[in-house]
Amino acid sequence: MKDQTRTPLFSGLLDHIRKHPTQFHIPGHKQGKAVEPSFRDFLGENAFKMDLINIEPLDDLHHPNGIIKEAQDLAAEAFGADYTFFSVQGTSGAIMTMVMSVCNPGDKILVPRNVHKSVTSAIIFSGAVPVFIHPELDPVLGISHGITPRAVRHALEAHPDAKAVLVINPTYFGIAADLESIVEIAHLHDIPVLVDEAHGVHIHFHNDLPLSAMQAGADIAATSVHKLGGSLTQSSVLNLKGERISHERVQTVLSMLTTTSTSYILLASLDTARKQLAISGKSRIDQAIKLANKARKAINELQFIYCTGEEVIGSEAAYHFDPTKLIISIKDLGITGYDAEVWLRNNFNIEVELSDLYNILCIITPGDSTETIEKLLIALGQLEETMRPLSSKKDVQVTIPEIPRLALAPRDAFYAETEVIPFNTAAGRISAESIMVYPPGIPIFIPGEIITNENIEYIWKNVEAGLPVQGLQDETLQTIRVIKEYRAFN
Repeated sequence: MKDQTRTPLFSGLLDHIRKHPTQFHIPGHKQGKAVEPSFRDFLGENAFKMDLINIEPLDDLHHPNGIIKEAQDLAAEAFGADYTFFSVQGTSGAIMTMVMSVCNPGDKILVPRNVHKSVTSAIIFSGAVPVFIHPELDPVLGISHGITPRAVRHALEAHPDAKAVLVINPTYFGIAADLESIVEIAHLHDIPVLVDEAHGVHIHFHNDLPLSAMQAGADIAATSVHKLGGSLTQSSVLNLKGERISHERVQTVLSMLTTTSTSYILLASLDTARKQLAISGKSRIDQAIKLANKARKAINELQFIYCTGEEVIGSEAAYHFDPTKLIISIKDLGITGYDAEVWLRNNFNIEVELSDLYNILCIITPGDSTETIEKLLIALGQLEETMRPLSSKKDVQVTIPEIPRLALAPRDAFYAETEVIPFNTAAGRISAESIMVYPPGIPIFIPGEIITNENIEYIWKNVEAGLPVQGLQDETLQTIRVIKEYRAFN
């Protein structure tokens, strides 16, 4: 067992800073001396002292063999992995690395439809061909859950040449599928399981939470430490286990996608966050769960606002859930989740994680307190009182469109000759662009898919509700780039 109280990377940086070296290397601000004063004063001088580069005493993220390797080895043990790679390109960079490490051009990969846009980017970069699996839909909340082992089994029977299975564990909303069974099925076909664990860094460190990717036997997982684990934004880890995926290949691909000017502030935050999770993660997560459950109980005493709990569990797609995610249903108030988000911002200066047509999502972490929970509860109570004249019990209309037919490989479509046409006339054409509702970035269609009227109607419904629809080069959504069509000669 390694000493998880150690922080070799952070400590190594401090040792270097204490030597007061005269720097004739970048960054050019030279420990903050050349920084605009108001910005320097706000951040403080220590931030600039730690903003260093990969000189020999500080190791190199692209070829780690010193303090970075020591820190990554400690993280691997903490996460139950054989290898852990630090990412300063966020979990998006780690996800792209996963896909590109296992897929060559033309290879099939099974993916849930409710994937993050980074998966779509990785499919385009790698030249892989996605085989999409429908996630299970929640008829009460109107959200997508996970994919089922049954769906994975059927997809592998239909596509025995698939090279990998990608799973989201847990989803943005904290819902986990039966990952262990999915891993077992995939491994029977001797193909690796890739896990988007962007919203699950903490689950590995508490037995009351869903199984982590490494605990479930998955091969590789991209995990956002910054989202819920205490490191700085844009810092994540990539955990690898077993021999189905070469760790040398992963290092090579990650280096291809990673800046050579890696941020030591981000790297140090990963080192220290790992220490905290390994040493005191369970007790800190205990407190977050208690606060979340207190909030959930109080919210459910309201008449028209509902916060889901363990009752969401009951299928292979909703096999477990993370109680620190407060999925707050607003539909009975007669407003959208986006309306509630704006109201909370304008009236209580509260910012939620996301909103959709029916819900808002609030995340509770060890950084919360009784005071922050009370503020949320007071605000929700006032929201209900304000909207009471509009309120009535309503059923959710789940209107997630069918997955369009893939006519071209996404990479082929992305690089094909294209033309720009009015968006409202695009039904029947092959898209050369992606479009998604963000957050959480679920694609409505991607390059290579045939656009349908149902797609277009769904997009406008979200636009009318005020939800951000992103992806098209034309941000007004008036035009779209599609594959150019040629008329045959007479």
